[in-house]
Amino acid sequence: MKLSNNKILITGGASGIGLGLTERFIQENNTVIICGRRETTLREVKDRFSSVITKVCDLSLEADRIELYNWVSENHPELNVLVNNAGIQNWMNISDSEFYQKAAIEINTNVTAQIHLTALFINLKSLNTIINITSGLAFVQLSKVPIYCATKAFFHSFTLSLRHMLKSKNIEVIEMIPPALNTDLGGKGLHDGQPPVSDFVNAVFQQMKEGKTELTFGFSEMMAKATPDIISATFNKMNP
Repeated sequence: MKLSNNKILITGGASGIGLGLTERFIQENNTVIICGRRETTLREVKDRFSSVITKVCDLSLEADRIELYNWVSENHPELNVLVNNAGIQNWMNISDSEFYQKAAIEINTNVTAQIHLTALFINLKSLNTIINITSGLAFVQLSKVPIYCATKAFFHSFTLSLRHMLKSKNIEVIEMIPPALNTDLGGKGLHDGQPPVSDFVNAVFQQMKEGKTELTFGFSEMMAKATPDIISATFNKMNP
């Protein structure tokens, strides 16, 4: 992927990893579109980065996903990069009374929405790159976030197949595999002791400059390369 002079859509680009990518892509001389549910949050990003283009959109809704694609194809037909970043993380136990309801929402947001957006946006003639944000938890599970881990394992597997399927369309598929970072994913304060988003962004941009398509950092690098024995030991350590 060339790192400048792109027009990029980043879902969930107003916070966390999405915001870190938004800032860096702007610094690299790209035009960035971000979407999210909260207009006030989008406006705050617009106040910081005047060039950013914002779009209010609830990606958990099929109609909003279709409307987003139609809006992009009409107003930004030269868009060439889709970043599937939006996602949620629920800390919960299967014995919780609302487990199924929360799980259904998480699967819809983390899996169904990403698949639907991908199927829509490959119809853009200008599209040449898809970046999927998965997780180190695609390789080893933290049982406190059971559905999140399962959705990221699914998305990792889907990304591998997608990369193969889109070769004939000359669309590059890149997987960013973050570890836990200092964001509000899952709730405020849960990840305060983790590395800053900027460290992850710096690392993956260097890897993209080197032409890599599976981008890791810290814990996710270890897990992506781990043997079954190491993964089993890490699981036991994470889930005492």
